[in-house]
Amino acid sequence: CEDWHYDTNIIIQVVVRLLGKHRYFIFLHIFFVIVAEYSFITRNSILYNKRAKVTIFNSILPTFALNNLFSILTAMSNPFFRFKQFTIRHDKCGMKVGTDGVLLGAWAGTEACSRILDIGTGTGLIALMLAQRCKAVIDAIDIDADACLQAQENAESSPFAGRINILHSSLADFAQAGTNRYDLIVSNPPYFVDSLRCPDRQRNTARHTDTLTLEDLLQDSRKLLAPQGRVALILPYDQKERLADCIRAQHLFLSKEVSVIPVSGAQPKRLLAELSTDTSASPTFSSRLTIEMARHQYTDEYIDLTKDFYLKM
Repeated sequence: CEDWHYDTNIIIQVVVRLLGKHRYFIFLHIFFVIVAEYSFITRNSILYNKRAKVTIFNSILPTFALNNLFSILTAMSNPFFRFKQFTIRHDKCGMKVGTDGVLLGAWAGTEACSRILDIGTGTGLIALMLAQRCKAVIDAIDIDADACLQAQENAESSPFAGRINILHSSLADFAQAGTNRYDLIVSNPPYFVDSLRCPDRQRNTARHTDTLTLEDLLQDSRKLLAPQGRVALILPYDQKERLADCIRAQHLFLSKEVSVIPVSGAQPKRLLAELSTDTSASPTFSSRLTIEMARHQYTDEYIDLTKDFYLKM
């Protein structure tokens, strides 16, 4: 699909849950259907086309189907995602490793940070990326107990275990009880508003705003900011105006924004935003980031942003 960076992982996870333990048998059946259809179309042997002198495995259709089939199976069955300096396990979390988290973890400014807060940490991906980029102490909170266990597991197996604290708490409770002030607060927040729910409670919590609205996120984040602190977010691009309204209500200022374009020629799909209480942060510095020129042909700017994390960048 056009917005494959953000949708493919969702589709895969839905398929996994629907098919359950029988998914390998079903995909094997699909493969044989593809082979049989190709054989019928060519009106020749399944394994060898004597007339064309081309094996089925060299032909375009079966090769395409086979490659994509095995790619999907691998993605579905892999409970972890390996980065250059750490590994993220995501089998217990409603939200898996995705482009949004990687973008925010690589982009958020960490200069002069001694303490960072990650709101809705999930697997702990963003917290671990920030720990790799700076020496700050990082508190990471999540309302989901299973997500906290997963994030703790990922943090403890990383080189940064001594600087990451995983806490099971809602933002409202944390802001009310918290005594620390943070130089940087980051969040890849839930963003579905009044949308259709899926049967998975964890995914609903991670993706829908019932448990954390954008307004509440900014209100509580402002209470936890140090005097020169900043808030870094990633949101759907169509929430840009809503974000502007929330910023004004909380007397914050938009210091930086990046419109994220999934593939060259497409419209922006995500917005990276940095907010500050500092009035000198205005006017806003705006830029664009294109992820791909074509399928798997990444732009130089995206490679520069993520090369310290992805294994194959």
